[in-house]
Amino acid sequence: MHVVADAGTNVPVDPLGDIETIDLELIMADLEMVNRRVEKAQKAAKGDRKFLHEAEVFKALAEHLNAGKSARTYQCDDDDMALIETSDLLSLKPIIYAANTDEDGFANLDKNRYYQQVKTLAEREGAQVLPICAKLEQDIAELEGEERQMFLEELGVEESGLDRLIKCSYTLLGLISFLTYGKDECRAWTVRKGTKAPRAAGKIHTDIERGFIRAEVIAYEDMMKCGSVNAAKEKGLLRSEGKEYVVQDGDMIYFRFNV
Repeated sequence: MHVVADAGTNVPVDPLGDIETIDLELIMADLEMVNRRVEKAQKAAKGDRKFLHEAEVFKALAEHLNAGKSARTYQCDDDDMALIETSDLLSLKPIIYAANTDEDGFANLDKNRYYQQVKTLAEREGAQVLPICAKLEQDIAELEGEERQMFLEELGVEESGLDRLIKCSYTLLGLISFLTYGKDECRAWTVRKGTKAPRAAGKIHTDIERGFIRAEVIAYEDMMKCGSVNAAKEKGLLRSEGKEYVVQDGDMIYFRFNV
């Protein structure tokens, strides 16, 4: 996550320059790692020629990085990218730009030229940009309950910057959350988007995945509108799903299994 400078300070503001500086540092660190990978593959190729292709892939990537370009902008086929991803490069990781503005800039993002610069860059890179005002976030953190909600409404936002950052991070990483419920507790579990019910059950315990029978599912929003799980059941909002069901963000699930 890149945090861009606060436009409300007396420090000269150059968000694109700040981003470029950080990116360059990450690229240089990656270049060192990639060069070591090339050397290792070249040595291995002397005994096994299958490593020749690996050396070629990382040598081409090194040239790309040496030109000051991040690994996430490198174009190659899926097989070569899968190979590159084994190296855990810093500049290959997805990015969130947290644009820290002053209060006036946060209230008028369309006219905030610094934010618009970062937004344009993020769109070009396929990254995400999150406007945040650190001063307002401090004020939000000091409030609770109705006072906090009223303050958010006055600002014209539904959630705090922290909550929005969590959601952005989940979206960027392709993650969702589902809930399990019982008499004693309700708990959230994180899985990748597209996960089927048995695999999601395995996040709780491998025995539940192994003995999976079905998943009894209620959407969280439906439960909240009804007021309780039992009320949602009475309205027929409980669904019985099988092994091919793809878990959705916010699903409340009771797993039936037999081991």
